Formats: sequence, structure tokens, C-alpha cells
Amino acid sequence: MKQDIILAGVGGQGILSIATVLGEAALSGGLHIKQAEVHGMSQRGGDVQSNLRLSSEPIASDLIPSGQVDMIMSLEPMEALRYVQELSKDGWIVTSSVPFVNINNYPEKEEVYRHLQAMPHTVMLDVEQLAKEAGAPAQAANMVLLGAAVPMLGFSYDSVKDAVAKVFARKGEEIVAKNIAALEAGFRHSSNR
Repeated sequence: MKQDIILAGVGGQGILSIATVLGEAALSGGLHIKQAEVHGMSQRGGDVQSNLRLSSEPIASDLIPSGQVDMIMSLEPMEALRYVQELSKDGWIVTSSVPFVNINNYPEKEEVYRHLQAMPHTVMLDVEQLAKEAGAPAQAANMVLLGAAVPMLGFSYDSVKDAVAKVFARKGEEIVAKNIAALEAGFRHSSNR
């Protein structure tokens, strides 16, 4: 098993929480993990990106070679576009469809969508709306995104669900339950495609 993933978004969206949950699921499954993070100006809505490498074999570097990314998971559609040149020919993009407009010259969302949908394997979903429909707060939108990516990740849903429960346990049962509800909403969205 090998998964090279770019996690992308805007500061405060929960990209690093996704990395933590995937890391927990990988370690529980006996996998090797390497992670490299780039934090933008998160207080000002800057970009946040993380390379996450998971493998059944030892991993030499925490950086993913160009053109070898298996999946881009993004909580912001333009941030997904930032990394498409790194995607392998069979790679997946799983992204929120809702722009976080934090710059004056943000492109028209239809143009962003057109570029993303031109890629061979793209899943776009309104993660905040799905979180709301699941009874979870908007802060759990990152777990919706993770749930939508599970079918393409090579992890069982239950292993990711267990990792969510473990990672959020210190925040209490209610927070765990809401994050699991969000994860389930994203998973159902992708499974029903």
C-alpha cells in the first residue's frame, strides 16, 4: 500500500486535523508515515498545505516527487488547482466546491470548476452543507472531505472512523459524535456516486 497525498486549504479549515486522523489510521494499521507541512498566513486566510506519505514500506523522504501525487484533498477549490500539476495520471482530486474568496482577483468559480472537472478523477462537494445536514458544525466540514476521500484511500471506513474517535476523544463524546456524523456524510456522498 502506498498513498502520496497533498492536503490543501486555507488557514483555519482543519487541514492539519485531516493529516492527524489519517496518520492515526495509518499507524493503527501498521503503516509507515511521513509528513511535511507548509503553513501560510493562517490568521489572514493564507494557504496551508501538507504532504502526507503513507506506505507499507519504509519512506525515505517526506516530500512527494513531482507528478506522483495519488490524491489532492482540498477544502478550497482554487487551492486544489494550485497542485494539479503534481497529480499522477491516475490521481484523484477530492475538493470542497465552495470558494473561500480571500483575494480581490479570485477567479470566477465556474472557471475554477471547469479546470477541476477537466481532470480525470474529481469529486467536488459542498462540505459545509453536508456537515450541516449531518447535524455537525461547519468546523467539521474537514471530516466530510475526509469521508468523501475514504473510498479512494485504501483504508476501511471503520479504521478512519476509529481514528476520528481517538483523535477527538479529549474534546468529549459530543464532538466525537459530530465529527463521525460529518465523516459518514462525506463517505455516503462518495459511495453513492
